[in-house]
Amino acid sequence: MDKTKETHKAKAEKEQEKESVPSAEPKGHEDPKLQNEAQEYKDKYLRLYAEFENARRRMERDKQEFVKYANQELISEFLGVFDNLERSVEAAKTKHQDYDAFLKGTEMVMAQVYELLKKNDVRPIDAVGKPFDPHSHEALLQEETDKFSDGVVMEEFQKGYMLGDKVVRTAKVKVAKQKIN
Repeated sequence: MDKTKETHKAKAEKEQEKESVPSAEPKGHEDPKLQNEAQEYKDKYLRLYAEFENARRRMERDKQEFVKYANQELISEFLGVFDNLERSVEAAKTKHQDYDAFLKGTEMVMAQVYELLKKNDVRPIDAVGKPFDPHSHEALLQEETDKFSDGVVMEEFQKGYMLGDKVVRTAKVKVAKQKIN
């Protein structure tokens, strides 16, 4: 019997809670002024949300376009270098006998490339005679020698380059290993 009393008591408490909780449904006799104000706020919210979504889409489109054309100026400058290389190849095809002029032209193109890289904050990594650094050097060989200290770069096979403070390509090097007598 105690269980029956407890069950009836629990049901009565639940019904009392239901009666004390206000209804979430709007009442039919709300103030029209409040309804108009609520509608205005809703309209404002919807307009602002639409503006926000449009701005977000516009920013995404601008970002994609920026990424797509970010290197346009650099590529345009490299096209001038490419033109000079084409002229150099055409001169070589004519079996031109003035090798000094051909060499001078090639050196001029290399200087043009070097200036273009320098202008864009690209610089070579100084390797030979420096301690081996795995972040900027890639050891291809190691050679025993007494001409260099242990762990020092003694020869460079391919230059490495930095773009600002970031390694773009590591230098491919030969590293000295102390001779054991």
